[in-house]
Amino acid sequence: MIKGWFAVYYRELLILRRKFFRQAASMSIAPLLYLIAFGLGMGRNITVDGHSYMEFLVPGLVAMTSMTQAFAIGVEINVARFYWHIFDEFQSAPVSNLAYVIGETLAGITRALLSSAIILVIAALFGIVLHYSLFFWLIIILNSFIFASIAICSAMLVKSHADQSLFSNFIITPMAFLGGTFFPVENLPFRAQKLLNLLPLTHASHAIRDASYGNMPNIFPYLLLSGIGVIFFIAGVFCVNKAKS
Repeated sequence: MIKGWFAVYYRELLILRRKFFRQAASMSIAPLLYLIAFGLGMGRNITVDGHSYMEFLVPGLVAMTSMTQAFAIGVEINVARFYWHIFDEFQSAPVSNLAYVIGETLAGITRALLSSAIILVIAALFGIVLHYSLFFWLIIILNSFIFASIAICSAMLVKSHADQSLFSNFIITPMAFLGGTFFPVENLPFRAQKLLNLLPLTHASHAIRDASYGNMPNIFPYLLLSGIGVIFFIAGVFCVNKAKS
């Protein structure tokens, strides 16, 4: 008999496998456009901290896309909850709330890793190959851990599938553009820097960029993102409890 968390995770993997080529194509479009528009179009002659703008942009796109793809698991949960009523079946199945959250979180992390790998392949086609060490992948996992957990919270709190887009519009999209993805946060006024440093994506972008440049990792963002991820993971379990009651 398979474990409850693996049953939830395996279901999401089967869905991903069934839609793999469509998902891969969908994950490729935005990074490809950003690389062409911002990397080749605007940043061809720009250098940032001794690196070309394309080398600066690729780690930022990895941070941003791992966030959005991990958060996108919330859409799958909502569709399953409001249209397919899969969540109702989980309530009657011997699957604990903790197992449910673990399975969905792993599914979000898997999507994030897949989308990150796709970006690196596209970047390689543009001639951009950086350092993809264990620390590089670890910070991606931590970043996606946070946003997959947030996605579960939001999916359990909303009252309809349409409400889920509010989280994307007011939280995820602003963070994607302001979290050190396209420009150095250090270029902004001091108070704006302080404000943006409250965003987990800002720390993820910096850490992914440092790792991809082959620099020695700063342990602080790894600890910070781990702590934030655990908080939202626990919140996700409570939100599932609330949605069931």
